[in-house]
Amino acid sequence: MLRSRVSLTSKVILPQLTKTVRRGFVTTTRLYNSQTTDISSNQYANLYQGVKDSKINLNQPLDTFLRRHMGPSPSDTDKMLSTMGFKDLTEFVKSVIPPQILELNPLNLQAPQDGFTEQEMLKHMTQIANKNNYKVKNLIGKGYYGTILPPIIQRNVLESPEWYTSYTPYQPEISQGRLESLLNFQTVISELTGLPIANSSLLDEGTAAGEALLLSFNAHRRKKNKYIIDKRLHEQTKDVLKTRCNPFNIELIEMDCYNLEELTPILENDPQVFGCMVQYPSTDGSIIANETLTRISDLLHAKKNTFTMVADIMALTLLKPPSEFDADIALGSTQRFGVPMGMGGPHAAYFAVTDKLSRKIPGRIVGISKDRLNKPALRLALQTREQHIKRDKATSNICTAQALLANIAANYVVYHGPQGIKNIAKRIYGLTTVLAETIKKGGIHKLTNDSWFDTLTIELNEKYTSEDFLKLAFEKYNVNIFANDSKSVTLSIDETVTTEDIEILTKLFNEGETLEIDFNQIPELPQEVQRTDEFLQQEVFNAHHSETAMLRYLHRLQSRDLSLANSMIPLGSCTMKLNSTVEMMPISWPQFANLHPFQPSEQISGFLELADSLEKDLASITGFDSISLQPNSGAQGEYTGLSVIKKYLDDAGQSHRNICLIPVSAHGTNPASAAMCGLKVVPVACLPNGSLDLVDLNAKAEKHNDSLAAIMITYPSTYGLYEPGVKEAIETVHSHGGQVYLDGANMNAQLGLTSPGFLGADVCHLNLHKTFAIPHGGGGPGVGAIGVRKHLTPFLPTNSIAPPPTATTKSISAVSSATYGNALVLPISYSFIKMLGNKGLPFASIMAMLNANYMRSRLEKYYKILFVNKENGIDHCAHEFIIDLREYKEKHVEAIDIAKRLQDYGFHAPTLAFPVPGTLMVEPTESENLEELDRFVDAMISIKGEIDAFIGGEGKGNVLKNAPHSLEDIVSSTDWETRGYSRELAAYPLPYLKYNKFWPMVTRLDDTYGDMHLICSCPTVEEVSEE
Repeated sequence: MLRSRVSLTSKVILPQLTKTVRRGFVTTTRLYNSQTTDISSNQYANLYQGVKDSKINLNQPLDTFLRRHMGPSPSDTDKMLSTMGFKDLTEFVKSVIPPQILELNPLNLQAPQDGFTEQEMLKHMTQIANKNNYKVKNLIGKGYYGTILPPIIQRNVLESPEWYTSYTPYQPEISQGRLESLLNFQTVISELTGLPIANSSLLDEGTAAGEALLLSFNAHRRKKNKYIIDKRLHEQTKDVLKTRCNPFNIELIEMDCYNLEELTPILENDPQVFGCMVQYPSTDGSIIANETLTRISDLLHAKKNTFTMVADIMALTLLKPPSEFDADIALGSTQRFGVPMGMGGPHAAYFAVTDKLSRKIPGRIVGISKDRLNKPALRLALQTREQHIKRDKATSNICTAQALLANIAANYVVYHGPQGIKNIAKRIYGLTTVLAETIKKGGIHKLTNDSWFDTLTIELNEKYTSEDFLKLAFEKYNVNIFANDSKSVTLSIDETVTTEDIEILTKLFNEGETLEIDFNQIPELPQEVQRTDEFLQQEVFNAHHSETAMLRYLHRLQSRDLSLANSMIPLGSCTMKLNSTVEMMPISWPQFANLHPFQPSEQISGFLELADSLEKDLASITGFDSISLQPNSGAQGEYTGLSVIKKYLDDAGQSHRNICLIPVSAHGTNPASAAMCGLKVVPVACLPNGSLDLVDLNAKAEKHNDSLAAIMITYPSTYGLYEPGVKEAIETVHSHGGQVYLDGANMNAQLGLTSPGFLGADVCHLNLHKTFAIPHGGGGPGVGAIGVRKHLTPFLPTNSIAPPPTATTKSISAVSSATYGNALVLPISYSFIKMLGNKGLPFASIMAMLNANYMRSRLEKYYKILFVNKENGIDHCAHEFIIDLREYKEKHVEAIDIAKRLQDYGFHAPTLAFPVPGTLMVEPTESENLEELDRFVDAMISIKGEIDAFIGGEGKGNVLKNAPHSLEDIVSSTDWETRGYSRELAAYPLPYLKYNKFWPMVTRLDDTYGDMHLICSCPTVEEVSEE
């Protein structure tokens, strides 16, 4: 049922904006305040210590957040500044950021000037959380269901920093634990769908459906343009499909797929149809007949078209799997495997395909390979599956997943086992059937579906409207159900429902009358729809059902992975900063976790207040007018921003503008996202010093003057530089009629020091999982919020079921299933901003810059630092820098050798081969202390000695080529006398490692073998016995 949500009144007045019009495109310039932000060392010391001039104030609590979040103490800051020849942070910042870029206007955050203390933050969050009605029984369904997260998994996965602070497992030797867990996830999906290949999760059910649509479209080389969807698909999924169809002029045809007389002619005779998608069970709860599914599949395959089933993962434990109907693609959400509803996300979507589509499936796949010792080991297989690597030739811009949530879902199945999840499903079906029979027996309302798993649709008695009935359900029985239209409602039974709940619902549908209910009879699904095969017989799903066993299994997995709990993860362009405990705590509170995304707005006022305030804070930080929190990854943010620009151009009568300029240094998701929006990518050159070639930009803008839609610029640049010419570049694009998209991947170098709005951009996406402290979770979740200027505000994405306050008639349709995307993790960014406050937030960027430049200044004596050198006239990097290792390639030393050797020193490698092949890009973030910075630098200096030894022909240099060294390698290998170096050099090259050593679980993996022998699920019992 449609409803609008009213934005809350702002508590502060944001800076005034003035407008300037160029060739029909509106830009805005922020007026300067008379005050300037204090970024001095003295200010940092006062904020860090929580006292002014070392004097304690009895009215001021001492549990300040800034000193817990920032790594360097004031005294360490002074040492680091001195090392680089500076006396004060103000002097340092002004030497790093060009004067035309630096903007020291105070922020206008809805937060205390000095930020909340930790306990104040928890009190504040509790007050907000308690405004939500989280005790109501949400039986709304529509893809979101109550579930029970086992406490063993809540405490030891969701709330464990060893799980949520790790990065995407690109370095498999130190990621074997979560790779094993993700392989379990893939196995669960493959077993339940019956399809042989599954990826390790996508962003949500709606976007997974969008990926299936485009996979089917591209399977016919984009030569067909009609796609059939069943009218019983979830509405939010239809929304996302509409968005995905628009750039490619795909006609989305909604039909009654239960009616073969209507469906057959178009599938048989229309040559433009390339596929069909059905929901199983349907959104109204009904189960499409087996014969109908088989017929649809046969009709599609006769024309070599693709059949997709959107299947409820819990229902698949009882219903026949998609493979029995020869489905090509099966997808859905795994939310009900223990993941809280959380206002709509984050949840791990699943995506499975047949063998013939294994090389086209989007997203990440975990596969089984072998290491240097020929031992089985796991890795991300077919890494080009992340199709953004194909840049503008990509058919998907997927760059991340929902790894943390996939791990929760996988471990839910490990803990319950196959019989356990089947019993949960049987209980859900049994309770649903009992309720259905009481509704029939009462005879007041009419049950419209004659088959179901967990969802019932009821046509109300003529004396009721849906609105009245929902009000009655809530006010008298404390239950939320869903209104389909003015005369029918739907409800879904889930794992949390009790017999007492069924008795309450019986009263609801029988005007308060109590009917006799027999709960002793356990109904079973009709025989013809039941699955008959055994599934999940692998040992891992049948061995850890006691809490003790499960605890030990989870501990074994986490101990095989390197996370921020072990050491710094200095990945350039990834911003692996602290995810503080105070920030993380609210995400498992029931006040947020129990919320349904389609719950009436008056019941979720606390969340809406939080979201509204977060949007206003992000608007202040970025210098923009409006924010959308809907995009649920960084790449989704790019896609959304470009879609908004495209819709704006269409509305302005300039649909012919289809050229997107992108620097050659850009991350691959930029051209991939542009391609997904139907834009044509034109590359812009960079100069040898790393700067954008403004001459080439001007020439390209002039050449495409009449068709220029946008430019995508990362700032600071992908090379980690504050380019002084960015404003000129932006003005050039505006003067040729284009819009400016600023990629916010490096926003951690802008906070309170400059902003996309100040620079002149029109739209920017923000990685809240980088800059604003949401953890990476081993490869997701993420939030790719976008900010826009006023002229783009009317085009921000909507949701047809629960429109956001920004929704207008011009809004683009949804880009993800839920209005607020990954809503459950938004309290993290909210708390991060509020605890640093107006005065503290700029120091997040300042300390990130300080840490990076300190490390650079120490390492430049041993390695070449790309772009930052006297020859280029660049003295400082921004918040990250690039170590250039290309000179060693001809000496047979590769960057990957250094990356793998760093694992022996207890570190995750910096970003390898991006943005320049043969390099390592280092980003320490503001959260690392001086001791950790020095430890990493000392490790790199030691490795430089090993490089020199290898080049000089010394035996100890071979340690690079054999790195990393597992404990098994150290203890059991028999070839040590021939290696030319000792076990001690391999394992303990520096003294600190004898005190604190993280061991890689395997030796270097064989990537080629893994791709040539694609195995993407756990071995079966039979396969193990054969071995």
